[in-house]
Amino acid sequence: MENPTVFLIEDDPSVRNLVESLLTSAGLPVESFGNPATFLRCHDVERPGCAVVDICLPGMTGLELQTTLADPQNGRPHIFLSGHADVAMAVQALSCGALGFLEKPFRAHELLQLVQLALERDRQQREARRKRRDISRRIESLTPREREVLERVVQGDQNKTIAALLNISQRTVEIHRSRVMEKLEAESVAGLVQLFMIHDGTYNPQC
Repeated sequence: MENPTVFLIEDDPSVRNLVESLLTSAGLPVESFGNPATFLRCHDVERPGCAVVDICLPGMTGLELQTTLADPQNGRPHIFLSGHADVAMAVQALSCGALGFLEKPFRAHELLQLVQLALERDRQQREARRKRRDISRRIESLTPREREVLERVVQGDQNKTIAALLNISQRTVEIHRSRVMEKLEAESVAGLVQLFMIHDGTYNPQC
């Protein structure tokens, strides 16, 4: 797997060199950009990593760039740097998904801590997306009837009820249910429900 990269978007050369030196000294690969347009031309969402972004940039503000960075499907965790203390701007950035908002001059350890947090968040998000794709692939392998049975099972219906609703025998329901469990590699009904919720985007492990 490719090592995660810190993508630094900062128009001030002195700050850019300082942050790049700090991150590389911590053993983190860094790619620097002087403006959002250059970054976006090179942006590959498949590459793991996070972004460190100046809030005031030429051509596009950091908050405008955030709409790309915070996309749930193709975005990446990001941290903002700002030369001005602007509470409203910080609140907007954080409420829209930024992991941190540091005012210049910032403490080196604070930036490094946030970057490590962002890289771990990126790893978790990529693993979650990979898991959803795998589950979706398995669900797509179901026949239409197996999908109907799956949907009734996750709603809590018993075999007898499913048979009546679908106008099939209870034994047929049992066969379809067994095949669904096998194809989705679920060991229990609870596991089956969890897989379906992950696929559906409604699963929250913190609940």
